[in-house]
Amino acid sequence: MTKHQPDPQPAAADRPIPYAIGPQAAALLDAIEMHPLFPRLRTSTLKYPECWATFTGYPIISEWDLDEDGPRLFVEALRVMAMKAAVFAATGDERAAELEVSAPVDEMVHALTAQFTILSRIQADLTVSFIHSTDNERFTYEEDGYTDQVYRAAGWGELPRRYWIGQAETRRRLGILLEHYESIGIGHGGRSHFFTFR
Repeated sequence: MTKHQPDPQPAAADRPIPYAIGPQAAALLDAIEMHPLFPRLRTSTLKYPECWATFTGYPIISEWDLDEDGPRLFVEALRVMAMKAAVFAATGDERAAELEVSAPVDEMVHALTAQFTILSRIQADLTVSFIHSTDNERFTYEEDGYTDQVYRAAGWGELPRRYWIGQAETRRRLGILLEHYESIGIGHGGRSHFFTFR
């Protein structure tokens, strides 16, 4: 394995069984939502996409609309943070806690973790560790994998497939998006363009 290749994602065997960790994630989510700073966390997170968003996260949602989808994605991102914190509390392993997540949900997780001050205060008050590290992310989310199993075990029901999109469908949609972007002069998935603003 070269130094540029990430280590493989921890095997499911290295993580707590979903039915053990799901209830802990649900309890943690309840505690976050009851925290007095929660309304500020929600408001700040939903304002963030107005300042920053990628070309390859939210836009893979069919007929994406920030006003309609933003609040629902916030719920999904908060659940992800609770699941990851619960896995970390059980294992102490940051890599194991970095769960596979679909691209649109992951983008809202980034918006959520950008609220550093609020999250830090909530984290300290609840004595939990919120986990998010790009170097440990693996963009290999598949339906019915470990993440989905923990989600269901938490009692949150079925994952909304509008937002939880597997990697094969993500690649297909990204291919379509990139063609559209390139047709108007935006290259490399939004990392370059030819506009002169004249």
